[in-house]
Amino acid sequence: MSGVAEIGSVAIVGAGFMGAGIAESVAVAGMPVVIRDVDEAGITRARERIDASLARAVRGGKLDADEARTARDRIELTTDLELIAAADLVVEAVPEDEHLKSEVMHAIDGVVGEDAIVASNTSSIPIAQLAQAIRNPARVLGLHFFSPVPVMTLVEVVVALDTSADTVRAAKTFAEQIGKRPIETKDRSGFIVNLLLVPYLMAAVRMFEEGFASREDIDAGMKLGCGHPMGPLTLCDFIGLDVLYAVCDSLYDEFKRDEYAPPPLLKRMVASGRLGRKSGRGFYDYG
Repeated sequence: MSGVAEIGSVAIVGAGFMGAGIAESVAVAGMPVVIRDVDEAGITRARERIDASLARAVRGGKLDADEARTARDRIELTTDLELIAAADLVVEAVPEDEHLKSEVMHAIDGVVGEDAIVASNTSSIPIAQLAQAIRNPARVLGLHFFSPVPVMTLVEVVVALDTSADTVRAAKTFAEQIGKRPIETKDRSGFIVNLLLVPYLMAAVRMFEEGFASREDIDAGMKLGCGHPMGPLTLCDFIGLDVLYAVCDSLYDEFKRDEYAPPPLLKRMVASGRLGRKSGRGFYDYG
């Protein structure tokens, strides 16, 4: 790898909540960005999501109307994978499924330049596994953003066994360019944040599952007793119970430790479509 001195253009593959948020942050920072999704329905949802988020930023005084329009003009939405070919950085942001992510990484590798950095936004899948789909794993790493991306400033830079120092430097510089705070982590399932967060959240789910305390009292205990901005069950709903279940599976598969195992209640809720805020119902109702 000859290295990318500076990342000047970005592509996002996957136009869901995370992909749209990453693209918005990139565009607001002044870089052109292409978002690619598999169908027009996904593109339409992403367009609506970005427009609504930029409008909120204007109402909140974070951007003026001209800045929001300029940022929006930097975003190109497409179903054509070939349009990501010129990007210096491509971020995979499809759902948390290892097989799907590997397929997408392989497709990305088929169209991008040999010096492009390829990053995954996975929250738990080891990067080394995904890097097998890329011809040159030295240019592969994890860039794990946090939700909602335009608001949250943290990015985990996940360094796999074969990731080059040039790739790490360019990725950290990119994160800083778009107003994020990069933290570096080795390539273990869960990285830093989820490795610490998931046992805490699952302990709260088990406490509720066993009838030890009400959901409201569990959440109030951590908010008022520990100063957390939201309680653990509310946070589960905010993250998405399906996402959490996938992260738990990945962590348990890697470490075989009971604190990472998803409780039976979580499995039943996901099977019932109670995914949290995004489905309108989780541990709480959001109708």
